[in-house]
Amino acid sequence: MLYDVIILGSGPAGLTSAVYATRGNLKTLVIAGFEYGGQLMLTTDVENYPGFPEGIQGPDLMDVMIKQAERFGAEFVYENATSVDFNSSPFKVHIEDKSYEGRSVIIATGASARWLGLESEKRLIGYGVSSCATCDGHFFRDMDLVVVGGGDTAIEEALFLAKLAKHVTVIHRRDELRASKIMAERAFKNPKIDFLWDSVVVEVLGEEKVSGVRVENVKTKEMEDIPVAGVFVAIGHTPNTKVFDGQIDMERGYIVVNDSTRTNVEGVYVAGDVHDYRYRQAVTAAGFGCMAAMDAEKWLEAQDT
Repeated sequence: MLYDVIILGSGPAGLTSAVYATRGNLKTLVIAGFEYGGQLMLTTDVENYPGFPEGIQGPDLMDVMIKQAERFGAEFVYENATSVDFNSSPFKVHIEDKSYEGRSVIIATGASARWLGLESEKRLIGYGVSSCATCDGHFFRDMDLVVVGGGDTAIEEALFLAKLAKHVTVIHRRDELRASKIMAERAFKNPKIDFLWDSVVVEVLGEEKVSGVRVENVKTKEMEDIPVAGVFVAIGHTPNTKVFDGQIDMERGYIVVNDSTRTNVEGVYVAGDVHDYRYRQAVTAAGFGCMAAMDAEKWLEAQDT
């Protein structure tokens, strides 16, 4: 079956694309993935998405967005794409031995936060463990927090959290930051931020919510427990683009945008964290999803004239 648009991904970018594409009367297929909903499925309270004055649970927000897309006729496949072919039209998306064809494609596969790989960390994601200060920092006003990492992302998180928190400790495995000099200087000058060097988090403490972290000094092997209410892991993100290797232009793993949401392949568009490594917010991803669907619709109209 030939679709007008195939959307890869089912986070805010992909689902907003689906809403706009179907309302534009485009036959739309969403390859949602086994783990649908993107990073918001790991978030408990979402208080900064417009339209929900009392906040909403991340999974609940994704569920209502899926229902909205389905209402307008979007079809969903809850499997992961295993390969794509953008070399000829119609474009092909493969899931193992099944193949789907689309006149246009919107890539909205997002990016995955890099985690420490601890069982205790995984258990407490959404309960004091976070990878996004702008998303979750509001819940930790006047509390003690830690940020794990030493690059620009970690320092940006620490500086943001310092506006809200009582105190922020940056834990870094080396004895100097990888962050740019100007960012580092800002953090060093901030009286609410201090640093724990040559150290790694070996366990996140707490049962139902975070109560602290256990830290090991990589040089002395000494252990220390630090009581905190929140742990912000800021060691980077990995864009979910492996399936597009050799098919589309990428830079550092992120898909390159040429204009608006266009990629270097005519008829293939991109939306959300899979290209946006700066903002990484649900609302900006949704905005890009809207743009991608409108761009695809205009391009398809031009092909029909």
